[in-house]
Amino acid sequence: MAEGSGAKPGMGLTTRQGHPVSDNQNSRSVGSRGPLVLEDYQFLEKITHFDRERIPERVVHARGAAAHGWFEPTGMAGDDPITKYTRAKVFRQGTRTPIFLRFSTVIHGGHSPETLRDPRGFAIKFYTEDGNWDLVGNNLKVFFIRDPLKFPDMVHAFKPDPIHNRQMMGRFFDFVSMTPEATHMITWLFSPWGIPADYRHMQGSGVNTYKLVDAEGSAVLCKFHFQPKQGVRNLTAKEAEAIQAKDFNHATGDLYDSIERGEFPEWDMFIQVMSDDEHPELDWDPLDVTKLWPEDEFPLLHVGTIRLDRNPVDYHNEVEQVAFGTGVLVDGIDFSDDKLLQGRTFAYSDTQRYRVGPNYLQLPINAPKCPFATNQRGGQMSYHVDGAEQGANPHVNYEPSNLGGLREQERAGPPPRPFVQGHVGRQKIERTNDFKQAGERFRAFSDAERDELVMNLVGALSQCEPVIREKMVDYFTQADAEYGRRAAEGLGMSVPARQAAE
Repeated sequence: MAEGSGAKPGMGLTTRQGHPVSDNQNSRSVGSRGPLVLEDYQFLEKITHFDRERIPERVVHARGAAAHGWFEPTGMAGDDPITKYTRAKVFRQGTRTPIFLRFSTVIHGGHSPETLRDPRGFAIKFYTEDGNWDLVGNNLKVFFIRDPLKFPDMVHAFKPDPIHNRQMMGRFFDFVSMTPEATHMITWLFSPWGIPADYRHMQGSGVNTYKLVDAEGSAVLCKFHFQPKQGVRNLTAKEAEAIQAKDFNHATGDLYDSIERGEFPEWDMFIQVMSDDEHPELDWDPLDVTKLWPEDEFPLLHVGTIRLDRNPVDYHNEVEQVAFGTGVLVDGIDFSDDKLLQGRTFAYSDTQRYRVGPNYLQLPINAPKCPFATNQRGGQMSYHVDGAEQGANPHVNYEPSNLGGLREQERAGPPPRPFVQGHVGRQKIERTNDFKQAGERFRAFSDAERDELVMNLVGALSQCEPVIREKMVDYFTQADAEYGRRAAEGLGMSVPARQAAE
């Protein structure tokens, strides 16, 4: 028996019906050579469950690792607590909220190397006293697209070719070259920030814009960020290749082993806030997820700490079956008009119903830890009635009722009441400004980061058609003259006319 395996001496093997298993080596057959017989219930139960051991892999964020922990609010500097902005009880001082945090790679499959260039998922399930809050984000603070209608095409372009099943830079940059708003994200992704050293040493961000709502119903726009107390560490392409040659599970192993050693990773949680309006003074839209909110204008406000201190007991039951959704918000946190957020809110929960099943919220890893009661019944793999222990009349599975069924609860406070009007149609946001922040990011990088960025882009774009290379170099040039010039020179191209005119 392996040390630390948790197995108990003398524990007897049974079927799932509880029947003792006395022979787990030989199936029932006619004679020693067979054929087998159909009434071998032990074999049928065992093999049919094995056939179904895998649930459909996530289309994105398939490769993941996770851990349990907690969140504690700490208040903001100057005794200005976050309760100034939100009535959400999770931020009430003195509370400690259990969490489950899943890290992941976005595009690649479930057994892909963790050294590949890819955004990393950073998804937290807060089991609050008011129900679950899911904050589903990435390590990078911006994204490739701003409209959810483009998401399936983006993923298709980044995934393997549907004919020969190979991922290709030509497909990736074909889409990106037609998507100028992706230039900012590409500048991050092809720098060392595109390969975090491991999960413990990377940032997290909610990416989307939310609203915080106070006790009076007033709202502010908000972004959530997490900074690792262990520091930030990224890898160059060469460093990643050296790790991958020896270990393609390095990030999963590092997270698990550090917690087993008692070296519990922690992150400081910050918010950025701005007033809930259109901000015409800005040359970009605050709801555009391809943009950062500059920290000198909208400073990071420290609101709490998360710590991971317990590894999962079973990978499938917890890490694989955990189901997040951007629509899972608690009172005091609300949706903004961020188009990508609203599209994700439908898509994420819908994919969980398909992938895990219509009753995925009954699984222990997904169920809230506070009392909950619904009138939802039945469906595949339902195993209890939500709230049956709450004392409501079990015969009444509807609302309203005079007969002791579930009833509506009082609202915690008045909701925000935005007035919305406008033309209904397929419309692009007005302030796109697709290249300014990409240029600012290029100039903010260190010399080594800029060198790595250009080298990685040249290596990837050299695999692409000339029309794609030309478009991408033009984007880089619009972001920063040096950025475009260096990319062009690395690809053996002439300096773009747009740059020469400057």
